[in-house]
Order: sequence, then structure tokens, then C-alpha cells
Amino acid sequence: MALGRTLFAAVVMAAVVFSKEGAAAKVAPRVEPRTAVREPVVAQVPVASPTSKTSATSVSEEPECVRIKGAEACVGPDGSDRPGITIEDTARDRYHPAVEYYQNGYLGTKYVIHNLAGEGEVRGSREIGKVVTFRAALYKGDRRVKAGRWKTVQNMAKYPVKRETRVTPAAARARAKLCTSTKGAAVTCFAERKTSYVFACDTRADKYQARAEYFVGGDPTARFEIHQLAGLNTCGKAEHGELRISMYRASVFDDRRQVATQLYRYN
Repeated sequence: MALGRTLFAAVVMAAVVFSKEGAAAKVAPRVEPRTAVREPVVAQVPVASPTSKTSATSVSEEPECVRIKGAEACVGPDGSDRPGITIEDTARDRYHPAVEYYQNGYLGTKYVIHNLAGEGEVRGSREIGKVVTFRAALYKGDRRVKAGRWKTVQNMAKYPVKRETRVTPAAARARAKLCTSTKGAAVTCFAERKTSYVFACDTRADKYQARAEYFVGGDPTARFEIHQLAGLNTCGKAEHGELRISMYRASVFDDRRQVATQLYRYN
């Protein structure tokens, strides 16, 4: 009888041990994977659409810059130390720097800002598009002697300038306060309401390009240019916020060679 009770107790203990190990074997696989596959919190944070108005504020507050010896060009958001597009003269030499750029992916109009103020000075414009392709260059007079690589940035401006490519010379004249033209069929028009803007129009089907050259805000140390490259009956447009156009002229160029121009006129 004692032998039977001892055998029965051993069987019961073995069953208990087996059941505990079986239970542990069933529980352990459920605990470990649950902690391993937990999704990070950032995966649940909504991401702003690239086309939303908040996309400009989500980018870095630091400007994007390109440099060559003697010049630094930057494009920055409103909150940076260099909002809009700027060009700095970084060397004391016989050249002056300029920034050349295109707006909103459209290559039919090129813009140039010449910084004539001297070493250590910065000039530019706050009015930029949603997409800006730009580079730094060095000029001696009107002749470009050196240029850097192109760089493209997006969504830097909180209120970017819209692309406007369907304006004809007739429409520019109708919308403008003043217009001037030169032999060779280049037209420069501008208006000053809430936002000051300038048109450069090509009115002849030839190999030459129309160009507007002007100064804003009475500052003689920054010369602005609009090169209209798209051809007959097309106009390029630039905006300058509340700054007034102070001097302006229309010119015609064969690439970099001036074909026709006029004397600057004062506004």
C-alpha cells in the first residue's frame, strides 16, 4: 500500500511539472513578439502635404547656399537671417558678384541680381517662387567671368511668387503704369500698386533676347535684370513687394552681347 501511495505521488508531481512547462512554453512566444513589433509613435504622426501652406514652415530655418571664390548666393525662408534670394560679395577684387536664377521650374525667363556694393555687402530680393534654381557668378562690368554650379531648392517662401508665363506685350502694357521700348523690339513695363512688378517682353521673332535692366528702392548698388528667353510675344515678370522702381531701361542681347539699348530713365 505504501509503495502504491509513493508511486501515485511521483506521477502527480511529474504531471504538475509537465503542466507548468507546457504553460510556460505557450505563454513565452506571445510575450516576446508583442514587444518586438511595437510601432514607433512617429509612424502615427500625420505628415503635411507638400502642397499645403504649412510645408514652408516645416523646412529648416537655415538658408541653402552655393559658393564660388568671391561670391556666396543663398536662398532662405522668411525666418532665416537671409530671407528670399541674396548674393554676398566675399572678396576685395575687381569683380562684382551676381546671383542668376530661375523661378518655379520655368526656363523661359532668367533673373539676375548684381551686387555692386563691395566686399562684405549683401543684396537680394525677398520675392521668390516655390521652386528656385540658382547659382553664384562673378562679373567684370557686363561680362561674366566665372559661374558656379546650379542648385535647386523648394518650399522656402511662405507666400511664393506664382508662375506667370502667358502675359503678352499688349497685356503687359495694359496692366502697367509705365512702359519703355528700344530698337530691336524689347519692352520694359512696370506697375506699383500693393506689389511692385516689372515685365520684360520680346516683340520680335529673331535670335535676340529681350532684357529689362532696372534698380529698385533708390539703391544704386543692386542692379536687377530679367532675361526673356521664350521668344516672340512672351513676357517675363518679377515682383518686388513694396519697393519702387527707381531707374529702368529696355535692352536687346545676343547671348551676352548687347545689340541695342537705351539710356536709363528715372521713375
